[in-house]
Amino acid sequence: MYLVPLAALALRLASGPTANISYLLIAAYALRGRAQALQALFLSWLFSMLSPAIAPGASMASIGRYGVLLAAVVSIALHKPSLTSPRNAKPLIEITLLLGAFIILHSLLFSSMPDVSVLKAVSWTLAMTTLFACWSSVSDDQREVMSQQLFGGLILVMVASLPLLALPAGYLAGVGFQGILGHPQAFGLTMALLGAWAAVRMFALPKPPWSLVILVSASIVLVMLSSARTAALSLLLGVAVALFFGPSLSGRPVRQLLPGLRSRRVHLVVGVTLAGIVVAWPMLAERTETFITKRSGTSNVVDAYEASRGGLIDKMWQNIEQKPFEGIGFGIASAPELMVVVRDPLLGLPTSAIIEKGVMPVAVLEEIGVVGALFVAAWLWIVLRRCARRGAAPLAVFLVVLLLNMGEATLFSVGGAGLLAMILMAWGATGLPVRRKRA
Repeated sequence: MYLVPLAALALRLASGPTANISYLLIAAYALRGRAQALQALFLSWLFSMLSPAIAPGASMASIGRYGVLLAAVVSIALHKPSLTSPRNAKPLIEITLLLGAFIILHSLLFSSMPDVSVLKAVSWTLAMTTLFACWSSVSDDQREVMSQQLFGGLILVMVASLPLLALPAGYLAGVGFQGILGHPQAFGLTMALLGAWAAVRMFALPKPPWSLVILVSASIVLVMLSSARTAALSLLLGVAVALFFGPSLSGRPVRQLLPGLRSRRVHLVVGVTLAGIVVAWPMLAERTETFITKRSGTSNVVDAYEASRGGLIDKMWQNIEQKPFEGIGFGIASAPELMVVVRDPLLGLPTSAIIEKGVMPVAVLEEIGVVGALFVAAWLWIVLRRCARRGAAPLAVFLVVLLLNMGEATLFSVGGAGLLAMILMAWGATGLPVRRKRA
């Protein structure tokens, strides 16, 4: 079962030429079935995010990612669903296709770089609908196996990163711990998603295993070490909101939905943590302030947010004021003339066009205008409602994804950190609804 993924990973780590071959291998693997397509997309995310300290650069990575996505789409077309599932995702797929069609049409009419916008819109639409189809069309047993594989894959990222805590290779960016990933922000976002998923799983068990309790604690520590402030706040708020609203949204009492809140193991860990905070408060207060300000010279969270994201928001808002309804184009930088677009030497198609925008709602408004922003908001609301009806864990993961995009606009980034968020969103929105039951 794991022979091909392990072989692909070995090729990705071995050398530059074999790194390119690794994408071809997982693309071929994706053609074997819907579950394999999902695994291939996760591996595509991992291969693209690996740190240069442990994996050589892949010169054909951009084309390789598109190849894996295309293979996953073909796999969906070739392999029929394993069952007529009660997890009906057809409305979700249809609304996603409508949103994608709108963005593509908008790109053709208004984008300053139509080919770049269309390619990004098509890629996102194909990836999101493929993920919805993968998660919703397998049997319950297979879905559980796929969920455990994804959860285990994120744990492996954590475990593989731990030895780098004591090595310079874990701090290449110089602003925080990045583990085996290419940047501390990417590592912090990944650990926040793992931590949210693990935390709600812990609270959902009457007697959570120590391994799960330790995993939650380790996730929190690693997020802090990454210095990814957005990730830390998203993890805290996402889990808190999910735990608070989960019972009412699912129609089940707290003691049934979250029995782990009464676990002695959880109480012990929380108690020890609080005691440690009290004892080490002077040192922790200083480090917390440093973490929040992160060399920005600010004194609180609001000022730190303004210092790190204010400049990006100002640039976007200037474009919004000039083109509130048309927008500048999907996936286009706030200053298009400074945007670096890498194109395929044979066909001239854009293969990479990296942009940096800190706040997703503002970025969406800037790129596709007021009507497009309302369409995206409606789509997110539909996904939110579906996640909320499927329990606290899907709700927590979705909320963390949404909050992460308040500081790192990655939701539509198929070729980067956004692909992992999309995989988890699709998982959360396609599960079986929690049975509503009153005590």
